Amino acid sequence: MIRAGEGASMVEPCIDGGYIGVDFGQHIFSAMPEKVRREDLARAFRETHPDWSEHKVANASGQLFRFLAEIKAGDEVVTGDPARRLYYIGTVEADAEFVARAKDSMPFRRRVKWTRKALRDELGVETRNTLGAIQTLFRLNAEASADLRQRAVDMAATPKSKPTPVEATPSKPEGRSIDELRREVIEKAHEFIEDLIARLEPYPMQELVAGILRGMGYKTRVSPPGSDRGVDIFASPDGLGLQEPRIFVEVKHWVNKQISAPDVRAFLGGRKTGDRCLYVSTGGFTREARYEAERANVPLTLIDLPRLRMLLIDHYEQLDQETRRLVPLTKLYWPIDEAG
Repeated sequence: MIRAGEGASMVEPCIDGGYIGVDFGQHIFSAMPEKVRREDLARAFRETHPDWSEHKVANASGQLFRFLAEIKAGDEVVTGDPARRLYYIGTVEADAEFVARAKDSMPFRRRVKWTRKALRDELGVETRNTLGAIQTLFRLNAEASADLRQRAVDMAATPKSKPTPVEATPSKPEGRSIDELRREVIEKAHEFIEDLIARLEPYPMQELVAGILRGMGYKTRVSPPGSDRGVDIFASPDGLGLQEPRIFVEVKHWVNKQISAPDVRAFLGGRKTGDRCLYVSTGGFTREARYEAERANVPLTLIDLPRLRMLLIDHYEQLDQETRRLVPLTKLYWPIDEAG
């Protein structure tokens, strides 16, 4: 498993470009090391980051060493796209290379032939828990590998969602700090919260978005099931639209289907100066749709599943009981690692 950049932000370029990369070393190395040795990598990180602890140096240099030296041509690799809830599976085709001045800040890369994909919702709970580990690069266990292979389909196919109960089984990694374990638990919790959101039916999804807006201080009106004339939710400070901002919201709860530029243009049709718009899509947005939103004549904010999860968590304490019942959550207290 290799995460493509912070928060898997570089998945789409990696899949389209036929490679996988890591962002370790973009400010440390200017070329591929002549001979890849773990101790040399550790020394380079230590010299560049004198404030890093030995544990952090060992972690960064160890993962870069695995990427450069341990992975071989012919190995299977997996990377995840949180926004589309997909895992892509491919085969490494070549040794690691260094791409100078990489625009995406991922200088170390390996060419990969991406051939299959698996929908997160179809995977077992143990597999999803394993894939949620915080490390950038790690070896999957046999059970998770088998589950991925069984559920994977060809890249051109569209997997169908089969919801499974969410019962997280915490892993028991050893040799890491309390802070690292905390970050891993948080990341896994975020993924399981997204699982719960993704399993909502379309109309409850609208109610969830409306509930979050109410938690932010707005009054809302939700269109009944059926034809909504392009507006699922209307929100404003007074609920009547007499006070600004007047917020028009479209909610699309589509599994593994992104919103396109024509969808955005259709939603914006008829909007007036002073209107504010939100487009919520659990399947994410194409690059063209994001470009269309940036050049829109009225302010338009695009909200994908990870951002919706963030809004839910940020305003959970302010939500009414009806909204909380849609995605029931509980607090978790964690000890502070004062030693850092």
